[in-house]
Amino acid sequence: MKIKTVKTAFIKTIPVMAGYLFLGGGFGILMENAGYGILMSFIMSVIIYAGTGQYLGVSLLVGTASFLTTAITTFMVNARHIFYSVSMVEKYKDTKPYKPYLVFGLTDETYSLLCDIKIADNIDKNLFYFCVTFFNHCYWIMGCTLGNVISRFLPFSTTGIDFSMTALFVATFTEQWITNKNHLPAIVGVFCSLICLFIFGKENFLIPSMIIITFILFFIKPNMEVGNA
Repeated sequence: MKIKTVKTAFIKTIPVMAGYLFLGGGFGILMENAGYGILMSFIMSVIIYAGTGQYLGVSLLVGTASFLTTAITTFMVNARHIFYSVSMVEKYKDTKPYKPYLVFGLTDETYSLLCDIKIADNIDKNLFYFCVTFFNHCYWIMGCTLGNVISRFLPFSTTGIDFSMTALFVATFTEQWITNKNHLPAIVGVFCSLICLFIFGKENFLIPSMIIITFILFFIKPNMEVGNA
């Protein structure tokens, strides 16, 4: 069962591997251009493990931002994970001893893979959750490290590299739209985000939009489940 579980998890994470190697590579390139070496890229990818947060971190390091500014900015950028974790409470309820790492490793892509997945009876559910999270983390570490190494030998223009995370979000959204028949959550997310973007502006729309989306989906979820029954 364990071999089957690990193999299934690896297959499921192959699309994320393709994305993380390139996106992590972009971060490694930015770090090298900012004057930070392989070790720093490796440590940040292991400990921080937050794509957007790490890309932002390069700017904060270069700009010598204060600790308080760095802490607040990082929290705001990654605050969406609070809302992700709420919907994963039931899935992760009985996942010891993996739970601490599962909580730490819940990225956008890992959440996308695990939130609605149907696991076969011959698969160890908790081990599967761990393997998906661990594999994705490894892909990110590899990408960040290799990007830094490669940029030392090949010249790269960093123009537009920071847009790669946005591209990944678009790709993830598109895949979810194609694979799921129920498009109501996606429509709610896009509509609420656009409204909040208009009201609060691009610097402050993320948290209000996530709160409103969570609130709406919480109340329409029972109706969605009845409709799918």
